[in-house]
Amino acid sequence: MLTLSHVGRRFPGGTEALRDISLQLHPHDFLALLGPSGCGKSTLLRLIAGLDQPDSGTLAWSDGHAPGPGEIGYVFQDATLLPWASAAENVYLPLRLRGVPREAAQPAITAALARVGLTGFEAALPRQLSGGMRMRVSIARALVTKPRVLLMDEPFAALDEFTRHRLQLDLLGLWRDLGTTIVFVTHSIYEAAFLARRIVLMTPRPGRIEREIASPLTEGRDIRMDPAYAALVREISGAMEQAQGAA
Repeated sequence: MLTLSHVGRRFPGGTEALRDISLQLHPHDFLALLGPSGCGKSTLLRLIAGLDQPDSGTLAWSDGHAPGPGEIGYVFQDATLLPWASAAENVYLPLRLRGVPREAAQPAITAALARVGLTGFEAALPRQLSGGMRMRVSIARALVTKPRVLLMDEPFAALDEFTRHRLQLDLLGLWRDLGTTIVFVTHSIYEAAFLARRIVLMTPRPGRIEREIASPLTEGRDIRMDPAYAALVREISGAMEQAQGAA
């Protein structure tokens, strides 16, 4: 659905963030961008979202048109909720910006909150919610427009391990149920191995693609105790060591 060809990005002042990135994104992909901090993962996500433009190379959507409003959902590392607005009003925000009346939007808001397990918390303010629940609201807000692509920039990095594990399982369930294409930025080898069907390894800055690894793991279950999961983690770890040396 999207082809990146020889994409590069250099920031004002001369810092080269990305160099010669070529990558394809397919329908119903779950792709992890994995690499150390500062390797350009978030920059690449912003290019896919259309929030930034490359200095070299091209991004081409298969239908010839970049996704329109609501066709790309974006989840940041911080939940970035409006602190004065309820969970329901935060989820409504993308639809409100598109001019959808509140009454007409209500079924979509209710469904999005239900998908992330927050039925009954519609009226809660962000300060009344745990960190994991705030992130669930953020995911619901990204899903309310039924996007073709969901971009996630280290959304679970600040959460405790138990909450992170639960949300990872929930995210896999959402991905299977909704058929959305997901691009997930992380610097955790374990998270990438657990979630993604394809793991793209990036070198330190300037970010380049060192290798792509296809997951051999079976969907639909928690595979953390599977020997194949441990083997995948070892494979990724070894490849990341090589990527560090290639920088």
